[in-house]
Amino acid sequence: MQDLRDDREAWSMTNCSIARAMDIVGSRSAMLIMRDALLGTRRFDDFVRRVGIGEPAMAARLRELVGAGLLERTPYREQGQRTRYEYQLTRKGRELLPVITALRQWGDTWAADEAGPPVLATHRDCGCRVRTVLRCKQGHEVDHGDIALLAGPGLIARD
Repeated sequence: MQDLRDDREAWSMTNCSIARAMDIVGSRSAMLIMRDALLGTRRFDDFVRRVGIGEPAMAARLRELVGAGLLERTPYREQGQRTRYEYQLTRKGRELLPVITALRQWGDTWAADEAGPPVLATHRDCGCRVRTVLRCKQGHEVDHGDIALLAGPGLIARD
């Protein structure tokens, strides 16, 4: 079992999953929209107000996130109003929860102001703080130094 870090020049990063993920959610506004969607925001005007970007930019970002399969548009109609759309998380979008949680956890530790974190995520059942942890499939907590990088089926070897 050879760790890919031992010879980083032997393989290419052109097929990088991180780069592809960043192509989808790499903008500040996309991440803040997904944060708010995970918090329960559904309607366009609420996203505009909570995320703090203009309507044209919000429309473009929501279109991109729908196109990427993170959100889906569903019609709704209030009494006497025209049909409008709200944005529901898809499974793909919901699976960003650990990513957003890890980013918030890092921000709470390294970027919060003197007052401390603005939001505390807690487990509804026991009240303890929620945190992200790396675990292997056997359930062991894994630290940075405990990770081996092995060739996956999509690895592109350099000639």
